[in-house]
Parts: sequence; structure tokens; C-alpha cells
Amino acid sequence: MPVTITAARSFLVDIPVEMPRTDARQAFLKQETIFVEVTTSDGESGLGYSYTIGTGGTAVRALLDDYLLPHLVGRDADAVESCWQLLQGATLATAGGAITSLALAAVDTALWDRRCRVAGLPLAIMAGGAKERIPLYNTEIGWLHYTVEDLVAGAEKAVAGGDRGVKIKIGKPSAAEDAERLQAVREAIGPHRDLMVDANQSFTLAEAVRRAPDLEAAGVLWFEEPLPAQDVLGHERLARSTTVPVAVGESIYSIGHFAQYLARGAAGLVQPDVARIGGITPWLKVAHLAEAHGVEVAPHFLMELHVGLCGAISNSRYLEYLPQLRAVTTNELVVVDGEGIVPTTPGLGIDWDHEALDRLRVR
Repeated sequence: MPVTITAARSFLVDIPVEMPRTDARQAFLKQETIFVEVTTSDGESGLGYSYTIGTGGTAVRALLDDYLLPHLVGRDADAVESCWQLLQGATLATAGGAITSLALAAVDTALWDRRCRVAGLPLAIMAGGAKERIPLYNTEIGWLHYTVEDLVAGAEKAVAGGDRGVKIKIGKPSAAEDAERLQAVREAIGPHRDLMVDANQSFTLAEAVRRAPDLEAAGVLWFEEPLPAQDVLGHERLARSTTVPVAVGESIYSIGHFAQYLARGAAGLVQPDVARIGGITPWLKVAHLAEAHGVEVAPHFLMELHVGLCGAISNSRYLEYLPQLRAVTTNELVVVDGEGIVPTTPGLGIDWDHEALDRLRVR
């Protein structure tokens, strides 16, 4: 007899940012964190989540409460793929969009959390079991509003602490200013650490092509989100014009969109985000699709959740070090010699501080 879902509820928690964060397009205002808790007929439960960086959290929760969660009651809790397909099909009119994907992710991660806990297995093993640790790169040192001196100091501290790479934001009005900042960080970290850049979709194709030689000169490992995410053909043309791999993924909300990038050779590295792709179920499909195309994965944000998924797959390259859950958790990512240690406890690997969650809950 299947174990059925007896209840599903959502709640919203606003988590303050740990420090000011800016890029070429926006600022990270707060983390609106949308939680879903499912309980099942065997007395077990799972807690999942997704997020926004300041807007739309109430819209995601409304979609969950008004349309998605009522479909779950009575469903087989172990049939995670079936549940995902059911909910995706129930919202075909809004599928492929951010709000729907974020809502699906909150449900899907809750079901995976329960599945792992019932099996007594960590996410990394339940989803594949490929690695026990994953190299880290540091994004927190590279925000666009930082001065050159700030960038250099942060980069030196990061590599001294063992981080394998650092990433800085680009998109200053002057290409020369971006190049100056880039070269200063390269000199600070030396030739043997990786340096990445992120334009946050701020360039035209012509401008990205114009600036690419500066990235090549600095030995950049990847050029992240150079163009608007919907422009697959533009990324393909850029990828053919430079030796720097193009990285995309944080602003892609469907498996099919990733498939277009990979089929056309428009991405040298993919960065799927569990929340934005719609959960662990589609995230794994993207990772395996990338492997079939000989492309590595370096997921966007959510290091506390993505560390387990990086441990699940063989083609994970890097984990982005960007802590944001310390205000609402009782554990942290374990780092040894510049690598994130994949959690071995059953579940998603996140120990929530429920008192903190209740304190920060949006009533």
C-alpha cells in the first residue's frame, strides 16, 4: 500500500542579506524564502524551499496555496517524479516561468527531503553518489560596488583561506575599468587559482565580443551570463568568437532551454539553480544532459543544497561559496582545504533553526 501525502502547507520567511550585494543589473535586497512542508500517512515529513532575492515571494506562495498544494493530498509520496509531472501539468498556462518553477521547487525539495530521511540516506547518495567533496569558488568578494582595493583584499583573503577560485562582477560603463579590476584580482591571486567573471546579462552581443579579449588576457575560467538568457543564438555566436567558456543557467527555468544551449554549443559550462529550474528532479536531468554533451556543472547559489547535488553527479566542477542561510540554520557547510564536504546525514543536509524560521516568518 503506498504511503500517501496527508497534508502540505507553505510559509514565507524573509532572511536578511548577510552583506550588501550588487551586480550590473540589480541588488540582492533580501532572501524571500518559500517553504513547503509535506506530511505523510506513515508519520514522516519533509521540508523543502525555494527563494527570490527580494520580489515575488508572495506570488509564489499564492500559486502554491491556491493551485498546487491541494493536488498533492492523497498522492503517493514516494512517486516524486509523478508528483512533479502532475503539478507541472496543472500549471501549463504558466509553465516555463519563474513563479511556477520556484513553486514546483519548494514542493519537489520537500518530497526529496522526506524520501532521503525515510531511506536513511543523504541527498548525494540518494541522487547518485559520485563524490565526497567539491572545490569552492568565492563570489562574496567580487560585488560590483567594491573598489579595486576591496576586490584585491577579498581575493587575497579567499585564496589564503584555501578557496580554489574567485568570481568578480563586471559591467562597469567603461571596459577599461572592468579590465583594470580584473587584472588587479588576477595579480592578487596569482596564475594558479581560477578567476571567473559574471556580467549578469548586462551586455549586447557586440559588447560581449568586444570585451572578451580582456577576459582572455586575464586567463578567465568562464564568462557568466554575458547576454540576456533567452538569447541562445547570441551566446552561440559569442562562444565561437572567444576561447573563454560561456556559462549560463541561473536565469533558465526549463530543461528544454538548457537543451537548446547544449545542442548548439552555446554553453561551455552550465549553472542550474534548483529553485529556478523547478526542483531536484529537473536539476538532475539538466546535469545528466550536460554530461551527455561533455559539459560540466557549477550550480548557482544555494550552496547548502547544491553541495549534496554536486556530490551526486560526476560532472560537477565547482560549488559557489555564497552563504545566506546562517541566520536560520544550526549547521554550516563544512569546508576543508578549499573544498565543500558533502553532507552524510539523511535528508537535504540542512539543519533548520525552527525558532529562527518562526521569528522571521511573514505573517
